[in-house]
Amino acid sequence: MAEDKQASGRARGGVARAKQLSPAERSAIAKKAAAARWNDNLTQAVSGSPDRPLKIGEFEIECYVLDDGTRVLTQASFLQALGRHPKANTRREGGAVPIPPILQSKALSSFITEEILEKARPITFTHPAGGRAHGYNAELLPVVCEIYLKARDAGALDRQQEHVAKRAEILIRGLAHVGIIALVDEATGYQEFRARNALSKILAAFIEKELQPWVRTFPPDFYSELFRLRGLDYPAETVRRPQYFGILTNDIVYKRLAPGVLDELKRVTPRSETGRLKHRYFQHLTSNVGYPKLREHLGSVVTLMKLSKDWQDFMLKLDQIHPRLGVQATLPFDTDERGL
Repeated sequence: MAEDKQASGRARGGVARAKQLSPAERSAIAKKAAAARWNDNLTQAVSGSPDRPLKIGEFEIECYVLDDGTRVLTQASFLQALGRHPKANTRREGGAVPIPPILQSKALSSFITEEILEKARPITFTHPAGGRAHGYNAELLPVVCEIYLKARDAGALDRQQEHVAKRAEILIRGLAHVGIIALVDEATGYQEFRARNALSKILAAFIEKELQPWVRTFPPDFYSELFRLRGLDYPAETVRRPQYFGILTNDIVYKRLAPGVLDELKRVTPRSETGRLKHRYFQHLTSNVGYPKLREHLGSVVTLMKLSKDWQDFMLKLDQIHPRLGVQATLPFDTDERGL
């Protein structure tokens, strides 16, 4: 009663609701809350699904990639692939590192090292769909297979373990030419995530968060050669250039520096109300990677320009030496006066 008097507002409503629940319902709610608290402390799987298993020959193994990059195979499918019951128990020896069910045999003990046991620690993680899952580091699979094959060669296995050795042989053959990490990445789709992550690192190296001061970057020869190759007279008395030269510059320079750089420069460079860029693209390049790479690229481009007799000749040379990055190569064709 004292608890009811102290409660107020939402708390009082919670107390009243709790009294209406059966003991079983209260227990279920408590277990759900405990599971949520438990899952908060677990490593999260960022890639993988039961519908996209790792396929090795006739075997399918459920696999995931955790947010720390660890590739895991679920305990149940790991055991099933080697012909063991999916719910076999893990044993500990005197409180030491737990021994996976698949290695719990006296016949295997002489082939198991402390390093292998360390790699064999069970991993509990949060499933992408929610809830807990149990598994092992994917790199443990070929290790276990090797242990069984060594034990078989040494005549240490009994008849009940021979079928496990046969499965281990099939699995090890399937893993012979492709690493387990690459296989898991393909099965879970993690290679796509890895590619996006790699692109982010490239952009971080090239694009500066703070605007760099303006300095003359494009040499005069770049524009004089651009006029010549486009069949135009070079106006030495003015700095005005045809508007479509910006399109040509993006193609000749920024599309060929590094993957995604032009798109990121467009994103971070503000425009005025009339649509003109407020800053030059090169002012957003990092001083240690992006800007030096730009200067190096411009030096090469100007050299190709001077060695070219016309626009088509230049583009053929440019596509050969500095192809567009992240764009499928196309056959050469004539452009109109706007460079389109």
